[in-house]
Amino acid sequence: METITKIEEYQSKISEEQSFLLFVKTDNCSVCEGLRPQVEDFEDDYKTPFYLVNAAEMPELAGQLMLFTAPVVLLFRQGKEINRFARFVPIDELRHRLDELEESLNV
Repeated sequence: METITKIEEYQSKISEEQSFLLFVKTDNCSVCEGLRPQVEDFEDDYKTPFYLVNAAEMPELAGQLMLFTAPVVLLFRQGKEINRFARFVPIDELRHRLDELEESLNV
């Protein structure tokens, strides 16, 4: 999972990537640390790139995305957010949404 550290990097991903997953964590978050490896485990199963952001280090992005908790997993397609999972992320549902996203890109 590549880490995004600047708002400009995020904005370039929005404009350049056809789709991507954004994993938002924060400092001292045990739920974030427990979920991150589960999401990373299936990163290689998809063409969609996965990115990591620490909301504590990028509060402007957290504000722009209206994030009030962590972790948050966001799926983007053609520059628009299409799915949002917050705090307790159902892994099976996330996989299902990623499968749908991949299928929609292959049409």
